[in-house]
Amino acid sequence: MSRLRLGLQARFLAGVVLLLALLVLVLVLLWDRQEASRRQVAEATREAMHALLQEQVRADAQAEVQQLAQALANPLYYFDLDAIGALARATLRESDVEYVLVYDPAGRILHDGSGDIAAYGQPMRDPLAAQVVAADGPSLHAGPQWLDVSAPITIGDQRLGGVRIGYSLAAMNAAETRTMAALRARFDAVAARDLHWLLLVCAALAAIALLAVFLLQRLLLRPIRLLGDAARAIEEGHYDRPPLVTRRSDELGDLIRTFARMRESVLRHDREIRRVAYSDALTGLSNRLAFRELLESRMRELNGVGRQLALLFADLDDFKRINDTLGHEAGDEVLLQVAERIDAIVQAQPAARATVARFGGDEFVILLEAAPEAGGQDVRVLAARLADALLEQLGQPLLLHGRRLFLGVSIGISVFPDDASSASLLLKNGDIAMYQAKVAGKNCQRFYSRTMDQAVERRVRMEHDLRGAWERGELSLAFQPIYRTSDRVLVGAEALLRWQHPVDGPVAPAVFIEVAEQSGLIEAIGPEVLRAACREALHWPPAPGAPEPPFVAVNVSPRQLRSVGLLGQIRDALASSGLAPERLHIELTETAVIADEAHAIELLGQLREVGVRVWLDDFGTGYSSLSHLRRVQVDGLKIDRSFIADLLRDPDDLALTGAIIAMAHSMGITVVAEGVEKQGQYDLLRERGCDLVQGYWLGAPMPAEAFARLLEA
Repeated sequence: MSRLRLGLQARFLAGVVLLLALLVLVLVLLWDRQEASRRQVAEATREAMHALLQEQVRADAQAEVQQLAQALANPLYYFDLDAIGALARATLRESDVEYVLVYDPAGRILHDGSGDIAAYGQPMRDPLAAQVVAADGPSLHAGPQWLDVSAPITIGDQRLGGVRIGYSLAAMNAAETRTMAALRARFDAVAARDLHWLLLVCAALAAIALLAVFLLQRLLLRPIRLLGDAARAIEEGHYDRPPLVTRRSDELGDLIRTFARMRESVLRHDREIRRVAYSDALTGLSNRLAFRELLESRMRELNGVGRQLALLFADLDDFKRINDTLGHEAGDEVLLQVAERIDAIVQAQPAARATVARFGGDEFVILLEAAPEAGGQDVRVLAARLADALLEQLGQPLLLHGRRLFLGVSIGISVFPDDASSASLLLKNGDIAMYQAKVAGKNCQRFYSRTMDQAVERRVRMEHDLRGAWERGELSLAFQPIYRTSDRVLVGAEALLRWQHPVDGPVAPAVFIEVAEQSGLIEAIGPEVLRAACREALHWPPAPGAPEPPFVAVNVSPRQLRSVGLLGQIRDALASSGLAPERLHIELTETAVIADEAHAIELLGQLREVGVRVWLDDFGTGYSSLSHLRRVQVDGLKIDRSFIADLLRDPDDLALTGAIIAMAHSMGITVVAEGVEKQGQYDLLRERGCDLVQGYWLGAPMPAEAFARLLEA
């Protein structure tokens, strides 16, 4: 029953406050209406008084002007200026008269009441002059502060001229103002007396309202406000504030206790959500979101205080190879081991404080700063030391299901505030430095520098210039001869893409081919290269000693291999050129084939049906090359030039090359050696039974015209 009474009491109190507010509103409206009536009465009185005074002044002015016009008739007829002046001066001396002008029929001034009549003979030039002169009778013009009255001067039907008198209305306006001030004072006295009683009523109502507000504040509003503050604290994520406690047994007491239980539930869910949202699901490290918030917070705290932060951006080298060859589960296991190693290395740094995060994939980021007890040690030194430790430890073999795996890591380092003033720019510069470490050969570290931005800009500019380069005629094909080892007969050529930049001159293929591959431009350039190579090869005659025309070998990039339209492009190139399919050799890199072995096996089968030969390029540099040859059927393989380069000095390379040749021949596969630079290399390859060779010792890449002349020689 007590809860019901308290609830009704609260409603009753709200009704009382509303009623008081309505009463106050009615009183205010009545007061406003009364004041509006007073203002209307005062305004009506002022307008009536003003109209009455104006009418009286105008009547007096017109009478005076007509009287003066009659008095001036004879003096003006006899042109007695003295008499005219006497009458004008007498009028000018009257109160409120500002000027007196006597003028002839043409509107020229004859007298103005002055002694020397300075304006004598001058026409009246004011805006009213034309109307005054043209008027046949009395004329009156009025303004807020002046009154101009004129009348013609005549004798019989003859018009001698006219007279104008200008009156000032200041005295009339002042009298009007004094009268209205007295009237308003009477009104104000009545209003003040009414306001006094109205204020007393309002004060009583206000006292009642204040009492009601006090009761509401104490019994209802304050607990609700505390609940609102607690809800806002939860909304803002502040869960450290003490919960609300109450002994009330009414509805609000139940609500406060329910809210406290809800707060505890929300707190538990928030902890779980934050754990999921701010940590990497695989490794348990901080994720990108948590790391970004931490980085921005630390940068704000250290901005302008002279302390530094270092950002280490670490990316595993060739990690995709593990996913492609061993599966994603093995890749996840490798990432777990790498994360544990990185965390252990970071924790072992004595003079640094560091936080590790996984940004996704095989990217790890470390935020590093000097520990306070380190005495302000240079953060660059700490970052270099940590990077060296990471390179050393991550270079150690990983044990995965009894197998030893070797991985490298490329590390880019950027420093706040030297390299960037914002978190986004610091991360971007760290990524740029890591990319430069990749370019430098991988498994190394690089500090960010301004020149790296220039390198990125050069790459962007190169990508821009490469677009449309084929259509502009900047890209062309060069052909490097391929000889049969047994009798040194020219049997084919490898088509190589060359770029003659209109500004920079020749661009190295290793530079622009990578840009074309990464940007996707190779998908537009590749088909053009295929068609152009087939068109050129169609007209090649057989070389001396060769029974048939030479073949042409065209490289296909990994991106083209992944494209579903490669087979159609090859068929289109053969059909449009008329080249026999067996004279086209397609070269695929070993790593590209391994990356998507199932697709590569299907594509190679289709190419063999068409009649096109397939060679495996850069053989020996990929992962588990020999085992893949059993599944991927190719017509030939090219031993990578890295083996040929040390063939004369390194017995291991010679033995490995011989083993590759013997193994390929046992499977019926043609062996090609590239990068032959010396006669000794050629002799060894011929002794080991290598089928075909190419290299600068035998012939450098040359334009199509030069290669055609070589065939004719």
